[in-house]
Amino acid sequence: MTQVDFYQIDSSEDPLVFTCRLIEKVYRLGHQIHVHTSSEAEANSLDALLWGFKAAAFIPHARVTADARAPILICHEAIPDRHQDVLINLNPGIPEFFSRFNRVAEIVPKDDEKRASARDSFRFYKARGYALKYHKMAG
Repeated sequence: MTQVDFYQIDSSEDPLVFTCRLIEKVYRLGHQIHVHTSSEAEANSLDALLWGFKAAAFIPHARVTADARAPILICHEAIPDRHQDVLINLNPGIPEFFSRFNRVAEIVPKDDEKRASARDSFRFYKARGYALKYHKMAG
């Protein structure tokens, strides 16, 4: 069954910068990652941030296309046909395909509206018996 981790950002850190740090950590542990964003603009921003995130450590990633083969894929609409390992969800809703992944990372920004959405997601997963972990991330 899918393990779901909530990462509550308790600082002024930009959620996309936090996501880059999480992506790097998960990638360095040997996992493939599918990042589900809330919009095309957010996908573009994350893509740009990852290109320059760390000058000394390239994080191989790509936008989802039919021929994309990177270990980290970014999209906001596509249903993944690969990467059944880790899903990082930046979308306020729960993707219908989440249970195909071994792990789901839900990013919870400091914004009150987004925290309310994360509480709804937490209740959804809990009511269905998914293993949940909650991490408070201080700056």
